[in-house]
Amino acid sequence: MASTVQIPLVGGAADGETVTVELDSNGRPPLTHHHLGAEGLAEAQIYELESDDHGGEPWIYAWRGPAV
Repeated sequence: MASTVQIPLVGGAADGETVTVELDSNGRPPLTHHHLGAEGLAEAQIYELESDDHGGEPWIYAWRGPAV
């Protein structure tokens, strides 16, 4: 069974939400997260993994912009 972790989303439409992702065999989450909007992929937002040096979490997903 794969390990999971909750990672906060920072910025964009989903700011303040968290997502649960599976860790890879090296204990790292996926490098990106595509957060779907109300219209599905048509309103998806891209978040990129960053280490969180100041907030106390090991990682955050930082908003990078719309997927379209």
